[in-house]
Amino acid sequence: MIAQGASCEPESAGRRVHLIQGEHYVTNDPGIILTTTLGSCVAACMRDADAGVGGMNHFLLPDGDNAVGPEAQRYGAYAMELLVNGLLRAGARRERLEVKLFGGARLTDRLVDVGAKNVLFAERFLAREGIAMARGSVRGPKARRLQFWPVSGRVRQLYLDKFDDVIGEIDRARSIGEADFGRVELF
Repeated sequence: MIAQGASCEPESAGRRVHLIQGEHYVTNDPGIILTTTLGSCVAACMRDADAGVGGMNHFLLPDGDNAVGPEAQRYGAYAMELLVNGLLRAGARRERLEVKLFGGARLTDRLVDVGAKNVLFAERFLAREGIAMARGSVRGPKARRLQFWPVSGRVRQLYLDKFDDVIGEIDRARSIGEADFGRVELF
C-alpha cells in the first residue's frame, strides 16, 4: 500500500521506497525497506508487531494550520495523522502501535532550531495519542540517513557529517537507489 507521492525503487534495488518531505508509506510486506535522509525534518517509524504492519512519514515543520492539499503533508500535524490512520486501515490497533522517532537535527546555530520544534511536536503528539515511544535518535548537530524495515521494526542509521553530504545523499537515493549501510541498528 503506497501513500500518495512516495517513490518506489525498482525491484532489483532491493524493494526500497525512498520518502521525501511530505510523504508517508504503510505496508505489510516484510521485503520493503523504507529509506529517507533527515536534517531538521523528523521521520516517525511506526508499527504494530502483532498485525505485521508498519510505516514511516517524513515531515518538514510541526504545524501548518492554514495548509491544504498536498502542501499540508509537509507538516507534522497532518503527516502523523496520515501515518496513524494508514496503519489503522491496514489492520493495526492504536494500543499496539510503537514508534521510533528520528531527525530533528540543528544543522546551523544561525537560524531558529526547527529540528527541536519538530521533535517536541512529535513527542507531544505521541503522548496525546497514547502511542508507545520506543527507541529513536533525535536532535544533535548531524543529519542522518535511515533504513527502516516496517514489519520487523529494524532501523539502520548513518550520521552525515556535512550538509553537502545530505544533498548528495538525497540526489543519490533518487537516481540510483541505496546500498546497504549503517553504523547504528535499533530493534
